[in-house]
Amino acid sequence: MTPLDLDANATEPLRPEARDALLRALATGGNPSSVHGGGRAARRILEEARRAVAGRFGGEVVFTSGGTEANALALHALSPGRRVLLGATEHAAVRAAAPQGASALPVHGDGTLDLAALEAALRGGPPALVCAMAANNETGVLHPLAEVAALCRSHGALLHVDAVQAARLSAELPGNTLALSGHKLGGPPGAGALVLRGGLALTPLIPGGGQEQGRRGGTEALPAIAGLAAALLAPYDAPRLASLRDAVEAALGEGVVIAGKDAPRLPNTVLAVLPGVAAETVVIALDLAGVRVSAGAACSSGKVARSHVLEAMGFGEDAGSGIRLSLPWNAPDDAPERFRRAWEGVRARLSSRRPALAT
Repeated sequence: MTPLDLDANATEPLRPEARDALLRALATGGNPSSVHGGGRAARRILEEARRAVAGRFGGEVVFTSGGTEANALALHALSPGRRVLLGATEHAAVRAAAPQGASALPVHGDGTLDLAALEAALRGGPPALVCAMAANNETGVLHPLAEVAALCRSHGALLHVDAVQAARLSAELPGNTLALSGHKLGGPPGAGALVLRGGLALTPLIPGGGQEQGRRGGTEALPAIAGLAAALLAPYDAPRLASLRDAVEAALGEGVVIAGKDAPRLPNTVLAVLPGVAAETVVIALDLAGVRVSAGAACSSGKVARSHVLEAMGFGEDAGSGIRLSLPWNAPDDAPERFRRAWEGVRARLSSRRPALAT
């Protein structure tokens, strides 16, 4: 039987709309910077994709190689002369791009950003750049972005939002800049975007031949960009995925803690913590049983380590015991039942080591 994919937050399966757009762009060929007919045809595809993204979120759109570059570009351009404040559960791409001296903002036990701590940090010192992800890639927890944006406005701060995991849910995402990634939407890998609002100037992170109005050098990855735009506009059945997610959670049974369960979350994501059990053990056991899950973020070249997200949420020694189950856009209706059958066998083996997991 085909393995059950519950690792969509690592990468979504390619959507048919994105595949069609990608193939059309490949067939067109041409360099969008060329002035001949082939170049003009490629330029039309590029600008159609740009209008699609801008039409959803507003602002100007700079295409990048992915979400990591989009986040890095935002911090590179907006952080000079500003204090940088970032949530303690931000993605590694934001944490790595932040300058030395950046301050981490605490989160509550449910994973949501501590607004009182944010307000206190904004009160003193020069203007700030605040980085707050729309949805956490490990827990699926949604930050209270409307309140974060209001605090930033009242204190003259800029707000950068890593919207990579939440771009399908709503077009009403606040922020001076938004980072997007194509393959997290069901597009092909190799394309992302940074949305700019309010006429912000953007110093390029990658200088080059003047592409993207001089804001990002290098020939645009046209097929991947076309696929990104098509995937962004494709339908996303959030209520159906939320129902499947709840059924998967129920199948986990007693002795398993759901991180962020009481907070608003993505409709497809569960981070299950099995106290005292190494996440890698569970990931491998489920893989052998035909179910693909992950241990937190899929950004460490296969490395399984303690989750900084769970550490920030107060899980202590159990920060290395979380497994992420994330349903793809095309999850089958029987996904919860298939997971339950695989989990029963894995759980039985684990319970011999940890009796609290026994049913």
